[in-house]
Amino acid sequence: MKQNNKLNKAKKYKLEQEKLRIKALSKGINLIAPETIFLSNDTKFGKNITIEPYVVIGSKVKIGNNVNIKSFSHIEDAIIEEDVVIGPYARLRPGTVLKTGAKIGNFVETKKSVIGKNSKVNHLSYIGDTTVGKGSNIGAGTITCNYDGVNKYKTNIADNVFIGSNTSLVAPIKINKNSVVGAGSVITKNVNSKSLALTRTRQTEIKNYKRKKKN
Repeated sequence: MKQNNKLNKAKKYKLEQEKLRIKALSKGINLIAPETIFLSNDTKFGKNITIEPYVVIGSKVKIGNNVNIKSFSHIEDAIIEEDVVIGPYARLRPGTVLKTGAKIGNFVETKKSVIGKNSKVNHLSYIGDTTVGKGSNIGAGTITCNYDGVNKYKTNIADNVFIGSNTSLVAPIKINKNSVVGAGSVITKNVNSKSLALTRTRQTEIKNYKRKKKN
């Protein structure tokens, strides 16, 4: 009996998905390999949208005009404005807002965050409880450290900020406009406008070093 119920639910879900795909296609949404794309019945679509294979769109998603969602991306409870590129392999969690011209690249996860106009988070980053202003670039491997095990804190990245690769931003923190954070930094204090912030130890090199050998 339980197996039959599961089969019936699976068939019903498959039929619902087929209807949603047909509905999206009839609205002019470009679904590449539609049988691999999973949609929600409350998704709001704009115009000129392309969704590549193996994309999952959950509930409460609004997608504006001229949006390209690349393969293996997962989106739920998010607002996507115009001229946005997402993925591949991106995860937009609830509370994400992507402003016009924003770009979210491969292996990037966002949660309760606003990514400003023409700002980019291109590679391998986690952006949570964060506001990013206009024209900012978040380098590969950047993490907003928003949770201390008990409470969550906010990160504020202003306009025209450049965050170098492999950076940890320990919230609560504000990175003011036109500033740069050097790659490999752990930033724990606010950064002033038009400043370079970095935290690095001096590189040490031992000449003619002899590596240990196995006995």
